[in-house]
Amino acid sequence: MRHRKLRDLEVSAIGLGCMGMSAFYGSTDEDEGIKTIQRALELGVNFIDTAQLYGPLTNEMLVGRAIKGRRDEYVIATKFARRTDSVTPGDISTIGPLDGSAEHVLSSVEGSLERLGTDYIDLYYQHRVDPRVPIEETVGAMAELVAAGKVRHIGLSEAASETIRRAHAVHPICDVQIEYSLVSRSPEARVLPVLRDLGIGATAYGALSRGLLSGSVPRGPGDIRAHFPRFSAENRARNQGLVDALRAFASEKGVTVPQLAVAWVLSKGDDVVPVVGTRTRVQLADSLGALGVDLSPDDVRRLEEAVPASAVAGARYNEQGMRTLDSER
Repeated sequence: MRHRKLRDLEVSAIGLGCMGMSAFYGSTDEDEGIKTIQRALELGVNFIDTAQLYGPLTNEMLVGRAIKGRRDEYVIATKFARRTDSVTPGDISTIGPLDGSAEHVLSSVEGSLERLGTDYIDLYYQHRVDPRVPIEETVGAMAELVAAGKVRHIGLSEAASETIRRAHAVHPICDVQIEYSLVSRSPEARVLPVLRDLGIGATAYGALSRGLLSGSVPRGPGDIRAHFPRFSAENRARNQGLVDALRAFASEKGVTVPQLAVAWVLSKGDDVVPVVGTRTRVQLADSLGALGVDLSPDDVRRLEEAVPASAVAGARYNEQGMRTLDSER
């Protein structure tokens, strides 16, 4: 396993995203999820990504059970954003509104620490920027958590370039997590240049655009993709050409589609760490094959021409979801 640095935090070159083990993609298998997290460490993947929202709350509990007894061997990242005071674990309808207030920052971390079974979090993100609260207040409270030893590094998710600069002026930002894939390349215009100017790392989620690029379709009740524009019947038909082009390129290279998609993200710089959302050990092993895929600059150019971001049909979230993205403002 190779490693990369998110500012001064060293992590495995590929991270494991655990969201799908607990929520949003239909039925789940917690036992397989735990075994996947434990298998990840055996394969050298020490960077584990979760969040309060996933479940909600139940994914942090799952991760806590998986890492028990080996916590210090993992780099654990989790996120806060919405009020969880009255949340019923596993019932997304009970999740509260965005709250970036200092009070919420200082209180929300306690729940994450308890659910994860740890006394510190390696990387603590604001999952979504609260437009009603100055980012200086939010990051100032996160900095208090660092001073208290409860958090080692802080990050933002889906933050705009101006927000990142303002946050970094309060306390060093370790990492910004953002969707970045062959068909979601908007970070290249504004976000990535700012991160590189400030020496901040980037974690990229959605390398397969939630399975769109591998031809995956919503799996019935509980699969949130049924509400995403790219997965509507009309847009899936329009996007099929991109799926076919990626498959053809993968076949030419003798690799799988997930391996090619993740390898493309890896090719974007040593400061970019793809966080691969998997639900099983088989999926994990396939994705890690990306580390053995060598893409030349010409390969990258040809791949981007074959699967142009401008050709994808549909936004990455529905209208309500897009409104929560500071990065898209």
